[in-house]
Order: sequence, then structure tokens, then C-alpha cells
Amino acid sequence: MSETEPKRLSDNFIHLGLGATAQPLAPFSGPEWYENYATEHAGDGAEARLVSHHSFSEDWTVWEMHPHGSEVVLCISGSMVLTQEFPDGAREQVTLTQGEYAINPPGVWHIANVASHAEAIFITAGMGTQMRDRSAFPLDE
Repeated sequence: MSETEPKRLSDNFIHLGLGATAQPLAPFSGPEWYENYATEHAGDGAEARLVSHHSFSEDWTVWEMHPHGSEVVLCISGSMVLTQEFPDGAREQVTLTQGEYAINPPGVWHIANVASHAEAIFITAGMGTQMRDRSAFPLDE
């Protein structure tokens, strides 16, 4: 993949690795893509970051938690309500609109609701990411 050709972040995420490197990645192809990414870049450990762009028209169906580092969530269009669940069970919500961001600290479960449409850029310390089904841990909706 040429380094000089422009790329669309929603198609080609970026791996930020050791030594302040940045590498465009193969096109996103679904959930199994994350497993391949984790295996391929495991050597960078907790210092690695995945930069990705996602569009949402529905609430997230799973909670996520990144045990080894923080995640930045930057809303670039629309709005989303991010719910964070802390290790003590306390939950906080923040509404993000265009240009606003939140940080998911390490070990904090998080999920988002989307009223109609939202797009966000994520900068994720993804090593050891865990997921749990939304229906097993519902929000007080």
C-alpha cells in the first residue's frame, strides 16, 4: 500500500506502533479483522494504538473494555451518548456532538446510544480488549 496515496480512514485504519511509526492497514472487513490485527501487531504490546473511523445509525450492541490503555472517542458528526461503567459499578453518561471527545480510561466498560446517526474517530489501546453483550448488562433505558 503506497504511503503517498490519500486514504479514507473509514476504509483503511491506521496502526500507531513502537518507534512513533504509523502504518495504513488492510481494509476493514468485519469483526474478524480485529483478531487478525491483534495477532499481527501483538509485538507492540500496550503501546500500540489503533486509529479507526466508524459510522453508526443504531445503538451499539456490545459493551467494550480496554484493560491496558485509554481510548479517545472523537465525535465528528451527529451525536452519541457514551455510557461508561467504572470498576466500582458506577455509571456516567456523556453526550458527544461534532468536535467533542471523551476518554475511556483503562478498565472502564463503555457503550453508546445513537439517536439517528453519528460518526466517530477512535484512538484505541486495543490489547486485551474485552466485549460483553448489551442484553446481559442493559442500561436503565
